Amino acid sequence: MAGESDGEESASLERTPTWAVATVCFVLISISILLEHGLHLLAKYLGRKRRKSILGALNKIKSDLLLLGFISFSLVMLEKPIATICIPRSAAESFLPCQSLTTDEDEEPKCEENGKMSLMSRGGVQELQVLIFFLAFFHVLSTLLTFTLGAAKMKRWEHWEAETRTLEYQFSNDPRRFQFIHQTSFGRRHLRYWSEYRLLRLPVNFLRQFFRSVYQVDYLTLRHGFIAAHFAEGNSFDFHKYIKRALEQDFEVAVGMRLWIWVFSVLFIFFNAYVFHNYVWLPFIPLVMLLIAGTKLQGIITKMCLDTSDKSHVIRGTLLVRPSDHFFWFDRPRFLLHLMHLLLFQNSFQLAFFAWSWYKFGLRSCFHRKTEDIVIKIAMGVLIPILCGYVTLPLYALVTQMGTSMGNSVFPERVVGGLKRWRAKARRNLAARRGDLTARSLDASVESSPSFANLDASLSLDLDYTSDDDAIERPDQQQQQQQKLGSFHGFESSRV
Repeated sequence: MAGESDGEESASLERTPTWAVATVCFVLISISILLEHGLHLLAKYLGRKRRKSILGALNKIKSDLLLLGFISFSLVMLEKPIATICIPRSAAESFLPCQSLTTDEDEEPKCEENGKMSLMSRGGVQELQVLIFFLAFFHVLSTLLTFTLGAAKMKRWEHWEAETRTLEYQFSNDPRRFQFIHQTSFGRRHLRYWSEYRLLRLPVNFLRQFFRSVYQVDYLTLRHGFIAAHFAEGNSFDFHKYIKRALEQDFEVAVGMRLWIWVFSVLFIFFNAYVFHNYVWLPFIPLVMLLIAGTKLQGIITKMCLDTSDKSHVIRGTLLVRPSDHFFWFDRPRFLLHLMHLLLFQNSFQLAFFAWSWYKFGLRSCFHRKTEDIVIKIAMGVLIPILCGYVTLPLYALVTQMGTSMGNSVFPERVVGGLKRWRAKARRNLAARRGDLTARSLDASVESSPSFANLDASLSLDLDYTSDDDAIERPDQQQQQQQKLGSFHGFESSRV
């Protein structure tokens, strides 16, 4: 213990040259300032480009970094108190990440004297800080890579959107032409002998996500159904730009680390014990969840086609699918977004834990017992973001728009801001009108009272309702206009 105390004393700031301390501080401060300035410039650029959702995602990343900094500071301050918490040796030797207890860490004298062990050694607290930062870094990196690949895959949809404005497309979708549903391109793709049986649909939908998960006929048919359900006939709505804005809003949700994400991170750390044999099943959970989500999305497109075919076998013009929340799990289209958020986080945790254990203990350690473990973890960590971004995410971005209601991303940011300002002004006018009506009724009651019969008439209020009535009539007219839009009866109006 004497040698240890001498080593600690020689390594303290008391015996360190001041120029060395100043150099380290200068380097750390410079890196922090450059990082902060870079994020500030990026935020200004996104503000000029009116990318509000991406800017919100950047602010969430900053908040997560601030939270991680607070956690790191708390661990530094509580390093000694945590190490002095003593637990029985039997409890300390349970649920170990390795099969046997081998440690070079020195126990606290207080725990060693009582024949116990520390809840977590000081070295373990420091290693935990590193693991948390690895987890945050890989989560942001994995989410950014996934959505970048998804946006690149959706780039080709611009050509499909441009085709809807050509004379050839309008001629092929002439509303005066009658045809059977099974003769249309969409019907030939989804109305097969297997589509009537659930057990046969599942394997077909499972395999379809690996072969051009989104076909042009699927995109054009769902686009037509969306526009017919929420807009007037003949509307030239840019469906592709709408999907891009919706995907940016989803990215803002997926990049954040919410409370339930932190709860799952604690559970993942707990299940890394040797007794659970997590290296056999844990790396494959994100892949299974991803394949289930892709199969569900493909099945929704087939169900939409079957739903239209059940109502009528002959159509006029373009085949029309009916958007509805009933096609999705729990009648919630955004549930798939939370599922993708979870699987991306779990995959990020696997990568972060692998990188952290490699950094702290080397490639060959008790965390990586066999070569197969290393290959599986690296392969899953790389395959899942690519598969999710290039296959599942574009399919998700298209199919989730087929819910009963459309999101507020249907309008550009400038229009949304104008609508919010108009709504706030209408509310103020409504409140002012109610206040004027209250004052008028109070004035009438005062004038009719015998006690105030001799009150001077000059004190009466001169109220003008013209401007307020016009402001109140605008929402009513807007509501009547919204009720006229849409081709389907019984569908919920868009909530913008």
